[in-house]
Amino acid sequence: MQHRENILALENWLSSQIIGQEKLVNRLLMALLADGHLLVEGAPGLAKTKAIKTLAEGIEGDFHRIQFTPDLLPSDITGTEIYRAQEGTFEFQQGPIFHNLILADEINRAPAKVQSALLEGMGERQVSFGRQTFTLPDLFLVMATQNPIEQEGTYPLPEAQLDRFLMHVNIDYPDASSERNILQLVRNEAMTNSVNESHKPPQLSQQTIFGARQELLHLHMAPVVEEYMVQLTMATRTPEVYGEDLAAWLDFGASPRGTIALDVCARANAFLLGKDFVSPDDVQAVLHDCFRHRIIVSFEAEATGVTPDQVLDTVLQRVAAT
Repeated sequence: MQHRENILALENWLSSQIIGQEKLVNRLLMALLADGHLLVEGAPGLAKTKAIKTLAEGIEGDFHRIQFTPDLLPSDITGTEIYRAQEGTFEFQQGPIFHNLILADEINRAPAKVQSALLEGMGERQVSFGRQTFTLPDLFLVMATQNPIEQEGTYPLPEAQLDRFLMHVNIDYPDASSERNILQLVRNEAMTNSVNESHKPPQLSQQTIFGARQELLHLHMAPVVEEYMVQLTMATRTPEVYGEDLAAWLDFGASPRGTIALDVCARANAFLLGKDFVSPDDVQAVLHDCFRHRIIVSFEAEATGVTPDQVLDTVLQRVAAT
């Protein structure tokens, strides 16, 4: 595993810059390793923007932030045609989606027409404009954010859009110890004009990331672990097998994309822990983030306050880890 050491060095550096959000740092690296996209939900000021911006500093690639607003247009994301008077022709001007790392900030602030501008890029890694198709960079990661507090004037993401995200991560406030460390870090950064050599980003090449992705796929996964993942997915589709209460809570289960996400994220979890094999613990560690946006709970569940996370807790309890 020649690339693991470099990835772990990046993780350690990110953790020194993003304090109190270990889960966010971990899931960002998982998305990078799994070649997927991330939906992050958390209150304002929890370093969501700083996390992906700092990640961009540590790898070879460019970063762009898109602030989603109600008046945003699809062409503001994908690009548009510019008329060249000298040649008398139109030329396609690429939009911000053609960068390596993209922050779709407050994605639910823009209407569905704008949100859908990301769909093709996230799913097929290309952008179609008229009769032309443009390929996106090989290293391409979208991190979208949502604010769970203020929902007035927002447009909930449709299921097709949600399913494009590898994981849906919920983050919370840091603890008291981390809060003190954040104060000290910000104060030191304000007082120091030059960058400390020990805090310089590692600057991983894209080839290192692509090599780590290949190593990820070669981690050993026993057939029983693979079967365990399949049964977890099936429990969300045929919940009546595991109890009448579970059947009453679920309207729709996870898609095949969910099983694929569970597989690659469990591998990424094992990889980051320094393991050479995938265990049921790795599957359980990422189940909620891979499935919470892919299952649809019933009206009855919502009325009684049952959340997708509680449904998934029940699924984990009732599906045996063989």
